[in-house]
Formats: sequence, C-alpha cells, structure tokens
Amino acid sequence: MTLTRLKNKDIIFFIVVIFILIAIGSIWIIQSFGSKEDTYFLIGVSQPNLQEPWRIVMNKEIQESANEYEHIRIIFTDAATSSHKQEKDIQKLIDYGVDLLIVSMNDTERLTPIVADIYKKIPVIVLDRDVIGYDYTLFIGLDNYSIGRKAGNYLRRMRGKQTLNVVEIKGITDSPPVRDRSNGFKQAIKDNSDINIVASIEAHWQPDKAHDKFVELIKESPNIDVVYAHSDAMAFGAYKGLKDKHQEITFIGMDGLQGTNGGLELIRKGILDSTYTCPTGGKEAIRYAVSILNKDKGIPKKIILRSHEITADNLNTYIQEQQSRTHKKDPITLGFAQVGSESSWRLANTESIKQAAQEANIHLIFKNVDNRLSDKEKQKKQIQYMEEFIEQKVDVIAFSPIVEEGWEKILIKAKKAKIPVLLSDREVNVDDSLWTSYMGSDFVEEGRRAARWLMDYTKTTEGILNIVELQGTYGSAPAIGRKEGFEEVIKYHKNYNLLYSEIGSFNYADGKATMKRILESTNEKIHVVYAHNDDMAFGAIEAIEEYGLVAGKDIIVISVDATKQAFKYMVIGKLNCAVECNPLLGPQMMKAVKDLMAGNELPIRIITEEDVYTQENAKYTISSRKY
Repeated sequence: MTLTRLKNKDIIFFIVVIFILIAIGSIWIIQSFGSKEDTYFLIGVSQPNLQEPWRIVMNKEIQESANEYEHIRIIFTDAATSSHKQEKDIQKLIDYGVDLLIVSMNDTERLTPIVADIYKKIPVIVLDRDVIGYDYTLFIGLDNYSIGRKAGNYLRRMRGKQTLNVVEIKGITDSPPVRDRSNGFKQAIKDNSDINIVASIEAHWQPDKAHDKFVELIKESPNIDVVYAHSDAMAFGAYKGLKDKHQEITFIGMDGLQGTNGGLELIRKGILDSTYTCPTGGKEAIRYAVSILNKDKGIPKKIILRSHEITADNLNTYIQEQQSRTHKKDPITLGFAQVGSESSWRLANTESIKQAAQEANIHLIFKNVDNRLSDKEKQKKQIQYMEEFIEQKVDVIAFSPIVEEGWEKILIKAKKAKIPVLLSDREVNVDDSLWTSYMGSDFVEEGRRAARWLMDYTKTTEGILNIVELQGTYGSAPAIGRKEGFEEVIKYHKNYNLLYSEIGSFNYADGKATMKRILESTNEKIHVVYAHNDDMAFGAIEAIEEYGLVAGKDIIVISVDATKQAFKYMVIGKLNCAVECNPLLGPQMMKAVKDLMAGNELPIRIITEEDVYTQENAKYTISSRKY
C-alpha cells in the first residue's frame, strides 16, 4: 500500500516537473521569437532564371543581407526562363507558408494576375521587372531607359568628328529592360547621323552566345567601331572574339559589378571603355522586407535605384566613395527649405515633415518661403536658406523646388561641402550627380491616371469632349508631369479635345479667375475640367456655379491631390474624381535621412503610394482621411 502511494506520488511529482519545464520552455520560446526584433520570418524569392551573372549576384546579395538578421530565412527558386515553371514555383513558396514574396517575373503580362492575387494575402516585393498596375507592396528596379540614354550620351561625347559603326548586343529582345536600354540609347544618338547601329545581336544575356554571334558578324562586317552591350558579361564575350584580330573597338557594357570579370575589373584592365552600374536591388529588397514585416513607417510604393557611369577616369574615385560612405549617429541635423503654403496639400506636407522629424529624433531646421512672393523671389529665398544650411554644416539638405530650372550653382556648392541634397515632391532639371534622391509622386503617372479615369467614365459618350486644363505653377515638375501624362493618354483618341490649357498656379483664386475668363470668352461647350490640384478645382467649381452650370453634372471635374476637402466635394457630387498625390512624405523622408546617415546609398527616386478616388468610393473613405 505504501509503495503504491509512493509510486503515485512519484508519478504526480514527475508530471508536475514536466509541466514546469514546458512552461519554462514556452516562456523561452516567446522571449526568443515573440518580440518584434526576433520574430521568425520566411521569405520566398522567385527568379525567372539564374543564367545571367547579374541574377546570381542578386541572389548572393539577398542571402548575404538576410544573414544580417537572425530571424530571417530565405527560400530561392529558379524558373529557368519558363513562365509556366515560375507559376508553379510561386505556388510552392506560398504553400511553404512564406511571410513575404520577392519576385522578378519572366513574363510580366502572364504573371501579373498571379502576383496581384498573392498581394491580397501577403506582402509582395517586385524586383527588376515591373508588374502591370499597382497590386504589389513595393517595386524595386532601375530606370533602364535613362541608363541606355547615358550610354548614348557617352558615345556622343567621345565620338569627336569620326563616323562610328555600332553593334548592339541585347539580352532577350522582348523583355522590358532590353527594350528600354535600346530605346534610351537610340534616343540619345538620334540627332547624330555619324553614329550608325549597323547590326543587332540577341545573346540572351549569355557571354558565350555574344562571343559566337559576334565572331560570325565580324567576318561579314569587319568595319565595326563600337560594341554597345546590355551587360558587361556579353561585352566581355564579344571582346574575346577579337583575340586573334588586330582591331580597335570601343566596348560599352552595363552592370558595373565587382569581382572577377565584373564590369569594374574590365574597366581597370582597359577591356571596357565605360560601364553603367545596375544595382540588383537584392540588398534593398531585404532591408525593405524587414521594414514591411515589422510594419515600419515610411515604406514607399516604388524605388528606382541610382546608376553610375564608370570609366577609367573615375573608377578609383567611385570605389573610394562606395567604401567610405558617411556613418553618423544621432543627433542628425536636417535643413528643409519649403516652397510656401500655396494650398492645403502644402500645409499637410509641412506638418507631416515636422511631426516625422520629431518622432525620428532628427533635429529639423525648417524654413518656409513667404507665399506672397513671386515665383522668382521664392526661388531666390529658397537658395538663400540653402546657403544658410551649408554655413551651418547641416548633415542633409532637403527642399521642394518652386521650378525645375536655376538650381545648379547652389547644388554644386552643397556637393563641394559634401552635404547630400534630397528633393521633396518636386524635381529639378540638372545633372543627377548634384542631388542624392527624389522622393514624392510620379507626376506623369498622375496625369495618366486622370486621363484613364476620364476615358473609362465617358466610354459610352458620343461626340467630341472639350477639355479645359488648369495647370500648376509654370515650369514646376508637377505641372510639367501632369500635363505630359494626361496628354500622352488622350492624344490617340480624337474625341478628346484639349480646348484650353491655362496656368492656375496651384491656388484657388487663380483657378477661379482662369475658369471664369474661359467660360465668359468661349462659344464652345465645355465638358471637362482637369485641374492639376484640388485648390484650382475648387476655384473652378465656384466659377462654374456662378456661371449658372452644375459642377460634376454639366461639367465633369477632375483634380489631383485628393485632400479631405476634395472628398467632401465628391460626396456632394461637385467633384467627379480626385487622383491622389500623397503629401504625407515626412516618415518616408526621415527613413531616407537615417538610411543615408547609416552609410546606405539611396535610390535616385522614391515614389510614394497613391490611389484614385471617385464619388462612388469617397463616402466610404472620407472618415479615415488624414489630410
């Protein structure tokens, strides 16, 4: 009996000990994996192929960057250039339970619907090749058109007076990077009749194919002066085809990778005359993936990575700059020169910057231009503020340029002082080596969105639709871009007639006065008003009503900004559509400033997330509108 009791007690004691150990283990698991810093995340990476050296480097950078985080695990797949296989690869990654998908697509058109469906469930980062539409969390890529144009401009500079015969070596002809690199190059040389593309080779990014096809070509066409290749590897393949020939040819490549037979080594050896860095985005993908999974503030919708032109003259300088990036701890000082307060959008933008700086513990020196000044006086005042920032030796300068032209001298001065300059919501027309990054909206895309909405809304309307366009400040980036994008979409449709395109300077009073003058002076019926911002649209609406017409019914009214006031106008039916231009750039800017001070190279363009709103959806979202 006693022995039985003892055994029972032992059993009970043993069970209690087990429960205690389980409890301790559970606490350890929670402490190890339950915090924000140490939560275990699984990331899937779907590549279209791993035949390109550039993509192999991309995977390497993704893995090396992920290794810096103990709580990140990566699964890679290779579709081997098959869209069908990539579809299966993506589904496998989802079945594995990945928390975030990184994908570079083999066929954008075919895979966009699949990516869009996955985006409804988990975050998606699209690398290198953009999807159709905006159903993704973040796009990271290059401006391949601009890179091609840089290569063409280099050839123009080095040409002298000689005639040049050029062979272009492409990747895969129909792929977006190839199309853009080719078109950008051709655009740059189009006015030079002495630069002739005499042949084009499709080498599928493979150096061996570039070698074999170039050897055959040079037998038939020996008078070749330049090889323009869409990758350093293909350029090197073609170069090796010259081994037994005594011929001087200029080789231009792209990628600018480090390592054996990378673009930088080929420049050093004198094999390539120039290359253009094409960052893979692997490092940035992991850095932003961690921020997305941790639900950090300041996540953009799209980032375009910077490309550098590398020649023998600047190779060592470039490498030194990459190795000696600024690493500065708090406190960070940011000088910001605001353009004024011409609209409710600008007021929201100013408040966002001030609040975000305070939350990020960044010392902000904020200067705002008097709104009563002329545009010329505003620019002069902004330049004065920037000179003061340089004298104060701030860490970073940011500003919203009133117009695109006239900034070169002050930006050169900032560069000499080694102070990086950020452009906020507006761009400048100077060499991009003088500024670090633009953050804000894609103004051309905003114009396109306005036009696409109009065409969809009026698709059953017969006859000519007369349009009045109210432009923003003359020469400003938003006005130029919104006009360009809108006209790009409607120009092929003859029933959309841009009757008037007038300056309204982004303010209510000018918008009203301009619209009033047009209504009173024209004999034509006006069907649509497209205003470059909400304030001008509000002024136009008042002018329409005073003229005896009903805004939103007799005349369709479209605006850009989508402020809360615009939502009120849509709810009551006076405004038909508002294309969002997000003013809340503060968190995005402070993240960029901190990344910059941590030694990271910023993208050349950081595009914020935006949407399109109509009378139908405005009433459901107005209550949550923050500006």
